Amino acid sequence: MGLGFRIKQYLKMYIQNVYLPRVYRRAVKKTAVNPNKIIMADMHSDSLPYSMQAVYAALVEEGYIPEIYTRDISKMSRAESMRYMKDFMKNYAAAGYVYICSYFLPVSSCDKRPETRVVQLWHSGGLMKKMGYDTKDDIPEYYKGVVTKNYDLVTVSAPVCVPVWESALRLPEGVTKPLGLARTDIYFDKEWKQECRNRFYELCPQARGKKIVLYAPSFSGNASDPRCVGIESGIEKVFQSLKDDYYLVIRLHPHLKKKYSHFWKDDPSRELATEKLLPVADIMITDYSSVLFDYSVFRKPFVLFCPDIQEYEKSRGFYADIKTFPAPLAKNAEELGRVFEEKLYENFSMAQLEEFYKEYMGSCDGHSTERIINEAKRKN
Repeated sequence: MGLGFRIKQYLKMYIQNVYLPRVYRRAVKKTAVNPNKIIMADMHSDSLPYSMQAVYAALVEEGYIPEIYTRDISKMSRAESMRYMKDFMKNYAAAGYVYICSYFLPVSSCDKRPETRVVQLWHSGGLMKKMGYDTKDDIPEYYKGVVTKNYDLVTVSAPVCVPVWESALRLPEGVTKPLGLARTDIYFDKEWKQECRNRFYELCPQARGKKIVLYAPSFSGNASDPRCVGIESGIEKVFQSLKDDYYLVIRLHPHLKKKYSHFWKDDPSRELATEKLLPVADIMITDYSSVLFDYSVFRKPFVLFCPDIQEYEKSRGFYADIKTFPAPLAKNAEELGRVFEEKLYENFSMAQLEEFYKEYMGSCDGHSTERIINEAKRKN
């Protein structure tokens, strides 16, 4: 990690360990907890993240009016971000519930009031690449301060995830529960799935009669200088050389949009979020992205395209052995071409896909939102 990264981490440590706790303590002296005050907060998006939308809608239906604290801190000046965090801490001191879906430094910066319940919805399911305290890419060894402190409930996609989350995020036993992921409930709605298909073919009529292949990779490197190894390894040329049986949709990770902007601009389906492409796709290609586990809910074939797998195993590492997943694994463009020419993705049965879904996403059954909200309300 470079000097700039280290300086940024030390600044975060000062904010977490000194500045924000001071703001919170002052606010506690001036306010009481309102059990009906609900905050939904995120520092990676200017709009309500997809992982929070189902819970937000359910709470509104119950008569609550959640307060939204979602900002993309990377787009804010230092002064703006400090004002944002200060304002959050004042409201945090009075909140009955706080919902987050990723690391959120302010929530973990103080000794919170016990009346306030913090619910971590998290933004990914299944088990793939290492995270949290299990990798230096997320939390450096020298970082002082627990970035996952104060969580009262963390919801995961299947029982197999529980011990990994407890270890990787340093969570007390009993906090992590396999209640499913709220955002996946919509995947079980037949009308929604048909609407997604109808809109896709309106935007891409040339795709009719072809197998829709969705390429949805993660990124390599760090967020400040990300790259897509699959793009650089020639995935486009692979499909240009195949027969006209497939229609390729490339949907890159948000961190990659700037570097590979033409893929976004040239995509007629770009108005459709990635989750709305999942019921449309006949086959998914990915690498180490957790979108694979969302896709597994549909029990459809997928292909792993991992040109840098050996390097990735050494630098980041995995929780699961992806070589055992019910899918072909291609390590270069030639192997990927063969997978589609010979339709090797058909070599895996529906029973295998069902078993994969149950192991990694089995708690996602269309009723996760209700379980999560009920569990959040239950006082230990």
